[in-house]
Amino acid sequence: MSQDMQEVMKKAEVLIEALPYIQRFNRKIIVVKYGGSAMVDPELQKNVIKDVTLLKLVGFKPIIVHGGGKEISRWVSKVGKEAQFVNGLRVTDDETMEIAEMVLGRVNKSLVTMVQELGVKAVGISGKDGGLLNVTKKYSNGQDIGFVGDVKNVDSKVLYDLLDNDFLPIVAPIGLDDDFNTYNINADDAACAIAKAVGADKLVFLTDIEGLYRDINDKSTFISRLTASEADELINGGIIGGGMLPKLGNCTSAIKAGVSRVHILDGRVPHCLLLEIFTNEGIGTAILADNDKLAEESKL
Repeated sequence: MSQDMQEVMKKAEVLIEALPYIQRFNRKIIVVKYGGSAMVDPELQKNVIKDVTLLKLVGFKPIIVHGGGKEISRWVSKVGKEAQFVNGLRVTDDETMEIAEMVLGRVNKSLVTMVQELGVKAVGISGKDGGLLNVTKKYSNGQDIGFVGDVKNVDSKVLYDLLDNDFLPIVAPIGLDDDFNTYNINADDAACAIAKAVGADKLVFLTDIEGLYRDINDKSTFISRLTASEADELINGGIIGGGMLPKLGNCTSAIKAGVSRVHILDGRVPHCLLLEIFTNEGIGTAILADNDKLAEESKL
């Protein structure tokens, strides 16, 4: 067999390997939390958008929830302010909230443009639109950190309407409280709340790490798959710390609320989304329900 023919056969094998995953998740909702370095590097940004667009074209119903933290910090410094964080949460006064909303709006529409350039209809919204994200004021260990919101309620009708009309929703994590004050929301929290509300089959976090490790300094302790209970044990045992702690908490919360699988992926790896979802091995960490009968048999 010639080398050219071998290359063609490899491509066919890739498509055949993807088939059961395409069948399993056809018309199912997948929420992708998009942030980190993959938002900053233009090439990675294009790859992520291509991946999500492909998911849409093969029958998935993707929803993107995006952050913009690094860009917000850049604009905050431009106006002579210093970005402040408490336990990983941005301290958000009136001026910072105004900057955050401006930046997230710009990011949102740039992502819409990139998706539409690839031939898929996208609509960019914030949690304010249609009353999508209703929030209460969030405190960090009792400390007032300004206009930072905890999602209290998700009115998912606007998302269902967009999905039913063949649009790809792209959501900026900004919400309103009962008095119609504007709040910045941690994008992980927003993605988790949305995934629960729409009954997503998958919730994917694109991060700046490969996935979970039992010992971050020992690459041989990588965890490719674990149950929600096992994840809770890691949290309660103090094995997981830093910025991964709230992220893993969101993962287990989503699983317990009925999301079938949650994936933590390294957004710096080109096409990580496709590699995790459409290949048998995958490349990140998958968290699944305790009673998942397929846990030991398949990544499906």
